[in-house]
Amino acid sequence: MTPSPGARRHLASSPFQPDPEPTIEDYVLDDLVSHDSYGVGRVVAVDAGAVTVDFRNQTVRITSPFRKMSKL
Repeated sequence: MTPSPGARRHLASSPFQPDPEPTIEDYVLDDLVSHDSYGVGRVVAVDAGAVTVDFRNQTVRITSPFRKMSKL
């Protein structure tokens, strides 16, 4: 039986470091953000698993883990 591609074991004797756990940023109202596809925007709403961002020409709801978005 082969393990699934996402569930790889890390052996203690391996010279390679395990992949770091991704950190999920916390956003609050009025945070300025930069998104790879939409550009610069401002957070207008925060939900449990998503944020709504106003990018001037459109408002987009972006779900967690916010891989393409970062705070400015």
